[in-house]
Amino acid sequence: MGNEAIALALSQEGCRVALAYPGTPSSEILPAFKKWCEYTGASAYVQWAINEKVAFEIAYTASIAGLRAMVAMKQVGLNVASDALMSGAYMGVKAGFLVISADDPGPHSSQTEQDSRFMAMIAKVPVLDPSSPSISMEMVRMAYELSETYEIPVMLRPTTRVCHGSQDIAVVTPKARQDLQKAVFHKETSRWASTPAFRLIQHRALNEKITKIGLYQDTRPRLLNSGKRGGPAIVSSGVALANLFDLIMEEKAFRDLTLYQVVQPYPLHREFINEIIRNFGSVLVIEETSPVIEFQLARADKVRGRLDGLIPQAGELTPEIVENTVRSFVGLTPKAFSIPSKGPTRRPSLCPGCPHRASLYAIKKVFPSSKSIYTSDIGCYTLGINLKAVDTFICMGGAISQASGFYHACGLAADDIPLIIATIGDSTFFHAGIPPLIDAVVSGARFVLVILDNNTTAMTGNQPTPASRLDEKGRPKVSIERVVKGCGVTYCKVANPYNLMGFIDTLKGAQRASKKGVAVVISRAPCLMDKGQKDDRKTTKVTINEHCDGCGYCLREFECPALIPSTKKTLIDYTLCNHCGVCLHVCPKGAIEVATS
Repeated sequence: MGNEAIALALSQEGCRVALAYPGTPSSEILPAFKKWCEYTGASAYVQWAINEKVAFEIAYTASIAGLRAMVAMKQVGLNVASDALMSGAYMGVKAGFLVISADDPGPHSSQTEQDSRFMAMIAKVPVLDPSSPSISMEMVRMAYELSETYEIPVMLRPTTRVCHGSQDIAVVTPKARQDLQKAVFHKETSRWASTPAFRLIQHRALNEKITKIGLYQDTRPRLLNSGKRGGPAIVSSGVALANLFDLIMEEKAFRDLTLYQVVQPYPLHREFINEIIRNFGSVLVIEETSPVIEFQLARADKVRGRLDGLIPQAGELTPEIVENTVRSFVGLTPKAFSIPSKGPTRRPSLCPGCPHRASLYAIKKVFPSSKSIYTSDIGCYTLGINLKAVDTFICMGGAISQASGFYHACGLAADDIPLIIATIGDSTFFHAGIPPLIDAVVSGARFVLVILDNNTTAMTGNQPTPASRLDEKGRPKVSIERVVKGCGVTYCKVANPYNLMGFIDTLKGAQRASKKGVAVVISRAPCLMDKGQKDDRKTTKVTINEHCDGCGYCLREFECPALIPSTKKTLIDYTLCNHCGVCLHVCPKGAIEVATS
């Protein structure tokens, strides 16, 4: 897999310090790197960090102390790390420093399909754009050499189809490098602790670096075929280039097109810019997701792509879109592709027996939708939309800030402020929820915050959270409730959502306490998909009795995948049911009961 290939290359190139925060499609890079290091006997520090900014800062510091380092995240995580990225670009590095930002054109599992290459342009750092797992490995080597040649962070920007695509790669058994340096920090206050006056000097030096990198021969675009000079040319990068290469090699109608692969979208090679404009009559730029290369090539009407509308402004560039774009470019009629019809689908849903479903259902019972606002966050529990228990989500940590925002906004013009309930996961709380909670307490906001603690980062593959790391006595090194109280919250209760009636009582207590300030309930139960956690809950087998008339109330309000609609009454799929027993409290007609056998 692409992420495994990147990890292998990192271990082969002597990366000594590696940090990340999980986010699809980047999540497999860090654990794969750790496995390669264990296999080869290489010495490396590997850590899941509390968020992307912290991950960046730790890895960057290793670089300025002389060790090759890397940090990995997804594209929205780069937003979190952007403050450190901008300063790191100015100050530069010593040993090679690789920033891996995995983009998600589509998007398949993200809030946005933003293009990390633009972030590289803003920061003024070079970015490499792989088109396959094998090329990703080559670019890791290239990135470290580029980083150390110019003492600058270098971004590697794989996309979902590279990260999660697979390719046969001949793996020579890697050996642990023996020439690794020890960390040594050489003090240089004007560089590593620079004031604004020195930052101006560093900015000028950074501009000079980018100009030189724009002439770096190793990252000059590559000619992939021999078309006609003076005719049309196509410039491409990333997965779009992989689709394009197959098309041009297979279709005789496109044999006269000259095809270039851009290795480094920013800065685009200066000599190449002049050459492509001078030697070709028209140029098509095909890239995902934004016109980064196209902006640098744009000259009058000669260059075509996203800016003139030939390529869609949003969405993944599938092989069909790429082919019809090329056909339009050369004056051929676009094809009418027959897209296979999809089979039966089901919208994404929380797993059967998920404790989040019980928590969200209880929230709806205590805080009726007509009188309440439900703010939520990024995680599995975002699927509370299906339960009608999520009204808003914006980004990690936003649930708490938005709860404060609704309280203060409604308080300006209304005597009757609605009930406000925020939900956030345990990993997300540590990632970005603590500062807004402190702000809410200080500003006098009043709402209920439910922290959904399943002791893992479930959405991205069950990576650990700070609270899941234990001390020598088996206790959490960091306690969520102690952190909450340290933020100034006076009402903080822990409850088990599987004990639905007891959990409801805890929420009612929080509702009363929220009249004086932020009241926090920690909903604590393990993720059932995390087999590393102990599942000591009491299981209850349920059945549907004769009172069921197939009204669908349980399906709409509880939406458990184990409850199956039928023509006359709801059925239970026992191959899916986890016997949590929460649905016993759902049916208003008492049609769900404990099974006697």
